[in-house]
Amino acid sequence: MSVCGFRFMTFPLRLLSFVSSCALLVGCGPTDQSAPSKNADEAAAGLTPVIMQTDWFPQAEHGGFYQALARGFYREAGLDVDVRPGGPSSHVRLRVARGDADFGLLRSDDTAMAISQGLPLVMVAASLQHDGEALLVHADSPVQDFSDLDGQTVMAPLSMVWVSYIQKKYDVVFKLVPTTYGLASFFADPALVRSCYLTSEPFLAQERGVPVRALPLIDAEYDAYAGVVVRRELVRSSPELVRAFVAATLRGWEDYLNGDPSPADTLILERNPQMSQGQLDYSRAALIEHSMVAGFPEKGERIGAIDMGRLQHEIDRLREFDALAKALSAEDIATLEFLPAAK
Repeated sequence: MSVCGFRFMTFPLRLLSFVSSCALLVGCGPTDQSAPSKNADEAAAGLTPVIMQTDWFPQAEHGGFYQALARGFYREAGLDVDVRPGGPSSHVRLRVARGDADFGLLRSDDTAMAISQGLPLVMVAASLQHDGEALLVHADSPVQDFSDLDGQTVMAPLSMVWVSYIQKKYDVVFKLVPTTYGLASFFADPALVRSCYLTSEPFLAQERGVPVRALPLIDAEYDAYAGVVVRRELVRSSPELVRAFVAATLRGWEDYLNGDPSPADTLILERNPQMSQGQLDYSRAALIEHSMVAGFPEKGERIGAIDMGRLQHEIDRLREFDALAKALSAEDIATLEFLPAAK
């Protein structure tokens, strides 16, 4: 999962995105492919149809949702959930904002930018306490830290917010080249640095026998949530539905990490022919090793939790690096209303 949605780095890009988003939001209604479907049998059984739009193809990073689906946690909560795969053009923010999906998976920095551009979204839970974006280097690369990036060539999506953040924080300048969806160019160039995800590309390099290292962005204090977002109207009109979905999803994550992950794995493998059991095992282990889902208990983090102080710090950083169209508060971005109280 190298790209988790869309990230904007400069104001012109944000403005272009805002105009495009508004056009799509106003001019495009639900399509046959993405519109919520009503299943007569499920409705008769008293289940409420719900669409959850993910940000990428089925993978371990979505394990909690698929575990809740496979184990029947959503049905027990009265919900008939359709977990829909994403991809390079997921348009999660737009699909949720215009009602094509009820819930979506979106990073907290992307959520803040979408809300600053006028999209009526709110984050109701964290799917990942810590997003796994990182930089991948060859094992013998002279790049040991972000401060070593000066003069290097870095392959990453051109609109990534963290690019300007790293350059300013470490006072470095590097050549930025657009990402290709594959590792062939990285394998061919021992000097190349490229963006990666802790749960994915290191495994692919390992499979090829290429020794690599990863520099997690969290080590540079760029620390985003992967959040579950909804339309604000759904929060107002159907709070119990939101509460039920969040509770069942957190139960799914708890079970996927600490129980038998095979129910979710089976669904993921069925829905993503490119996925392998080896990749799922590696990714789940990485989710646990890096505390990406459960967070760090010593910091008060836990599955699903949102720290409003941390979120405000992230927003302030985005403003500092000119990534937000206007000032926002954490309360503009997220609500704790649907999360269980800390034990």
